[in-house]
Amino acid sequence: MEYTQAEILQTVRMTEMEHLDIRTVTLGLSLRDCVTDSIANTAERIREKIERSAGQLVNTVNEIGDEIGIRIANKRIAVTPVSILTEGAQGNPVELGRAIDEAAATVGVDFVGGYSALVHKGFTRNESEFLDSIPEALSTTERLCGSVNVATTRAGINMDAVARVGRLIKDAAERTRERSGLACAKFVCFANAVEDNPFMAGAFHGVGEPEMVINVGVSGPGVVNHAVQQAAKDLPLQEIAELIKKLSFKLARAGELVGREAARRLGIPFGIIDLSLAPTPVPGDSVANILEAMGFERAGTHGTTAALALLTDAVKKGGAMASNSVGGMSGAFIPVSEDAGMIEAALVGALSLDKLEAWTSVCSVGIDMVAVPGSTSAETIAAIIADEMAIGVMNNKTTAVRIIPVPGREVGEMVEFGGLLGSAPIMPVNKFSSEQFIRRGGRIPAPVQSLRN
Repeated sequence: MEYTQAEILQTVRMTEMEHLDIRTVTLGLSLRDCVTDSIANTAERIREKIERSAGQLVNTVNEIGDEIGIRIANKRIAVTPVSILTEGAQGNPVELGRAIDEAAATVGVDFVGGYSALVHKGFTRNESEFLDSIPEALSTTERLCGSVNVATTRAGINMDAVARVGRLIKDAAERTRERSGLACAKFVCFANAVEDNPFMAGAFHGVGEPEMVINVGVSGPGVVNHAVQQAAKDLPLQEIAELIKKLSFKLARAGELVGREAARRLGIPFGIIDLSLAPTPVPGDSVANILEAMGFERAGTHGTTAALALLTDAVKKGGAMASNSVGGMSGAFIPVSEDAGMIEAALVGALSLDKLEAWTSVCSVGIDMVAVPGSTSAETIAAIIADEMAIGVMNNKTTAVRIIPVPGREVGEMVEFGGLLGSAPIMPVNKFSSEQFIRRGGRIPAPVQSLRN
């Protein structure tokens, strides 16, 4: 792919003035060849493989960023869903999680994803035991992230798994009470999880992926926000969409340049670029601010679902024009604690949990980095997850929930998570009970649109 001088200069300007960065270069790594009949032995083989395979990742990516003048914010690893590695092995799965976390620290990556299970239609015996290990694994490690896929459009929603995840989230929050339930910030519950997602906390290396692969998460909401802010206030919406599409094209080109160069230097195949607009707490680097620049007083008011649909669609179209390798989720993320504009909107009452749920029908993922009262029941959390899973299943898209019931905190208080995780206001949940519905268990059948063959 050839890059013109004008493109390079514009990318430099976006980097210097508009918060453009490459959010992550993520190494996807299969650990299936590490499996033995002993979790202790498997852990040692996992540690050795991660350290051998990812030993040059951080230095190589940093060199590329320095050479081309684009900040590459995070270097990460995604591994085979760990529940798969426990089948038939004797021992505690948490030992695998700690080995992965220690190896990630050794090679210097920011996060490692894949303490995960795919249980959208049921559990094996090992998977059931693995789920119980998630709170301990995430609360006793620093870099390790996990996820559970509980629904797909083809299988429906495993409500037994949804109920269990509600209890797991409560357990993880209590285990990290002194850190405001931080373990929950490293856990995602999915419908229709994708195998090549480079973003945390939901990344894992799917079983359909190669031995190793380089995936890139581009980001860039600050660039889009700056452009929409500068556009004429009476510019028609189709022209706003065209503006965002052209910017997304340039962002995708920059991401592919970084990804292909990293893959070449490391001798690893290049996989995909995920062109998701992923905000940060930095002022202006905000998806909420993009929506407000289209003509809203605050993100979350009436009409912002339509605006988010326009934004997500334009981002996808621009990326698809720029590269044959667009994958992951690609669109717009709405993590409340990581977006300064969303924090402000929540504080003034413009943005509610119900509106976030509506947004997820059109955005990349779902209810993300939302803090709720620590007194919220496991059944209520499970019900929030069930609603999100239904949106994903019925619309044949990926949806997810990353929710944090902060122990000892109530509505209106602020909680600080630090770094990219930001801070969040404790948001109210519906006061009426969903307990009887959740306790029914079973499975919500796949919708009729699953019958596509």
